[in-house]
Amino acid sequence: MGEKLAIVSPKVQTTRHRIKGILTEKNYQVIFSDTPGIIEPRYKLHEKMMQAVRNSLEDADLALLLVDVNDDLDENDRIFTALRLKSPTILVLNKTDEASAEKIGQAVTYFENKPYCGKIIAVSALRKKNITGLLEAVLERLPEGEPFYDGDDLTDLPTKFFVGEMIREKIFLLYGDEIPYHATVLVQEFTEKTTLIKIRADIMVQRETQKGIILGEGGKMIRKLGTDARKDIEEFVSRKVFLELFVKVRPKWRDNELYLKEYGY
Repeated sequence: MGEKLAIVSPKVQTTRHRIKGILTEKNYQVIFSDTPGIIEPRYKLHEKMMQAVRNSLEDADLALLLVDVNDDLDENDRIFTALRLKSPTILVLNKTDEASAEKIGQAVTYFENKPYCGKIIAVSALRKKNITGLLEAVLERLPEGEPFYDGDDLTDLPTKFFVGEMIREKIFLLYGDEIPYHATVLVQEFTEKTTLIKIRADIMVQRETQKGIILGEGGKMIRKLGTDARKDIEEFVSRKVFLELFVKVRPKWRDNELYLKEYGY
């Protein structure tokens, strides 16, 4: 896409929503749909995430199966087999800049005869290696039709959504294993003023102890979180931003249908 639309972190389950990226050029339009990773649901939140995956698969003309070439190939095989995909597929081997030619060859041999594997393409997203080749393969396999979207928008989601996601990304990057999975972000105010954009957001956690961790001693961690998030938001919106963050406790919000709906899940 040429833009960062989906937040990233080294932790699993970073993506919770289906995020569409609209790539419009002179002769084509492709709508990429980034989904949450596939997990066994333990909470209503997980169920919502897996519903987003199912919805994406049902209306997709093509599925890109993304594999870290250094990951457990058997585990990926079990996941892809369980999907029972009906659409054509491209298996994308990523992070090839970190793997030997032998390891890449072994992965290709492993996947090439799998029933869900239509074509294999090796890339390095970080180094932009063979991204053009991947796009060409995508275009070859998509049906012709009228564009779904007019104009040059990159996504169908509002700026407010991405603001919340950028704050949530910093939670994943700054805090330990437990906190990111117990926290979510709700943007309460997004007001464009003459000189800046005023943003007020609530960070929801499940317990008082988690609130204390988010705040940090003397508010040290929440200030760090706010500073890091504000820099990314300013770059995204190309405007000066005034960001206010508040931490609130909502017990068991991940299993509460009303809370989940309010928080956009």
